[in-house]
Amino acid sequence: MQVWKEYQSKNQERFLNELLDLLRIPSISADSQHKADVARCAEAVRESLLKAGADKAEIVPTSGHPIVYAEKNVDPKRPTVLVYGHYDVQPPDPIELWTSGPFEPVIKEGKIFARGACDDKGQMFMHVKALEVMTKTGELPCNIKFMIEGEEEVGSSNLGKFLEDHRERLKADIVLVSDTSMISMEHPSIESGLRGLAYMEVEVTGPNRDLHSGVYGGAVRNPINELCRMIASLHDEYNHITIPGFYDKVKVLTDEEKKAINSAPFNQKEYNEELGIREEWGEKGYSNLERTGTRPTLDVNGIWGGYTGEGAKTVLPSKASAKISMRLVPNQNSEEIADMFRKHFESIAPKSVQVKVTAHHGGEPVVTPTDSLAYKAAAKAIATTFGKDPIPTRGGGSIPIVALFESILGLKTVLLGFGLDNDNIHSPNEKYDVANYEKGIETIPYFHKFFAEMTA
Repeated sequence: MQVWKEYQSKNQERFLNELLDLLRIPSISADSQHKADVARCAEAVRESLLKAGADKAEIVPTSGHPIVYAEKNVDPKRPTVLVYGHYDVQPPDPIELWTSGPFEPVIKEGKIFARGACDDKGQMFMHVKALEVMTKTGELPCNIKFMIEGEEEVGSSNLGKFLEDHRERLKADIVLVSDTSMISMEHPSIESGLRGLAYMEVEVTGPNRDLHSGVYGGAVRNPINELCRMIASLHDEYNHITIPGFYDKVKVLTDEEKKAINSAPFNQKEYNEELGIREEWGEKGYSNLERTGTRPTLDVNGIWGGYTGEGAKTVLPSKASAKISMRLVPNQNSEEIADMFRKHFESIAPKSVQVKVTAHHGGEPVVTPTDSLAYKAAAKAIATTFGKDPIPTRGGGSIPIVALFESILGLKTVLLGFGLDNDNIHSPNEKYDVANYEKGIETIPYFHKFFAEMTA
């Protein structure tokens, strides 16, 4: 609507500056030293929702970091959209690889560089500004509720209880999430599914203390060597995961589904060049788009042990550890996979070492229907502002809470993301294009408009 566009255009610079202010807050949920910063960010989100026109906005404590809840009601007869997002961010490490301060946002070549720029402050804040656009112009088509959490990057461990405790308060018709990506501004897309997650930590212990590698080397098993051997055995020569039973419940794609997934534009050569890799890699028998959206994976996220400081120390370490994540696909269950992993990892360890396996957090895979009224409203909103229909895709990442929305609240989710795969989320130099931020603010009101019309 023209009135929306005019209001956004008039306030465009302010919208951008307010996002930059939010990005300056180091709301790192994984680091206890930033607990006060996380709380400060929650308060900033609450204030921004009230300024945008919410009837009420409050900070709800949890046993971890708080949740920001807000409402804007226009008519009980109109549909209600529950907007979910998160204000916490990943740690910025390694700091030395950033070209500017991770919490000192800068704009270069039309891109905002800062931790959280895309994941998820920039995308979450689009909804706050879209609310302002609709309320200040008097053109809010439906009721909106906001649930913005501060623990997504550490597994959303308290959000499930919040859903259970506030079922009545959270009643809605659909959940709207912008914490995903699209193919490009030239090829807009909507993700119709997400992989699940099982996140593990393993520890291998050998001798009861660090040993001199000259005196004991060759006679005592080295835990780092053994950990590497065990991890390497988790894949075969075709890059299939070797854990017995791992693929038993994996949903096999139909030929029609494969064709739809592979219809998305993809250039392997450009992909390799953009990432600085020399050749294609992955599970044999599947395309890149299938591997990253519809197949399960197992990856080492971190590994450590022994001496890693400056210079040399000839030590045979007592312990070695690693963090391992498995991305899961429909019909796989995170608890079952975690237990399967634990039993297998313990079984492949030699008697000369002790193995400890710890399951951290997990989440279930989801597929969102593309024939629902909410998905159609999102597709029509994209078509209105981009001038072309969106391509349905499957996302490789995980948002564990999406499965809980359905199991606890009985609500489906629409994944209306405006990030790009090359936005460096979870990496140094995270960025978010100003054009994508502004296009999101422009598009979101149309989702509410079309959803209200289609469900009337």
